[in-house]
Amino acid sequence: MRASGPRTHVVVTAPFFDRPADRVARDLLGAWLVVQAADGRVTRHRIFETEAYLGAHDLACHGSRGLTRRNAAMFGPAGRWYVYLCYGMHWMLNIVTGREGVPAAVLIRGAGDHVGPGRVTRALGIDRSYDGLRADRRAGLWLESSAVSVPRRLVARTPRIGVAYAGAWAEKPLRFVVDPARLSVPSAAVPRMASPQGPVPRSNRRRAGRRIRRASS
Repeated sequence: MRASGPRTHVVVTAPFFDRPADRVARDLLGAWLVVQAADGRVTRHRIFETEAYLGAHDLACHGSRGLTRRNAAMFGPAGRWYVYLCYGMHWMLNIVTGREGVPAAVLIRGAGDHVGPGRVTRALGIDRSYDGLRADRRAGLWLESSAVSVPRRLVARTPRIGVAYAGAWAEKPLRFVVDPARLSVPSAAVPRMASPQGPVPRSNRRRAGRRIRRASS
């Protein structure tokens, strides 16, 4: 994540995501998920849990079933959002990785005070309207690097959650977790931006427990 602006809040751009999903998933730990609300207020939420989905050969990946209307964003350029509905009730937020045409992405499972991907999107007002949009300020939803790196010794790798159908792929250690208590900077809010652009979510932040627990939503 190379600096191109303020040292502590640098927007992560497409080249960072144009890499294998497992590398991106690991490197997103400690980064900020940034949301701009309808009133222009911006909040930052430190990412502490991710999952990698590697491509069509990964049987836990949506792309293994081929291109569909639902997963089309996953086949697009790196650095775009892939958002889908799970169990008819939970929006799942993913960032597309790797080269165009390869269905790979990273699921954001935990950020700020929110544990579980469905809780992240519900609390931050994220839904299908972001699907296919570039992760930048125009979308009102983007990622920023952090001046604080997460040491390897603090990162746990485990099998992914809720993908038992994928056979041997269900056991691959492609879930990356760091205890949020070990991240030195908490969620933060910054003043209203002068000129909000593009679609923005309506934030209805909720407080969830800080402990990491295995959640299927």
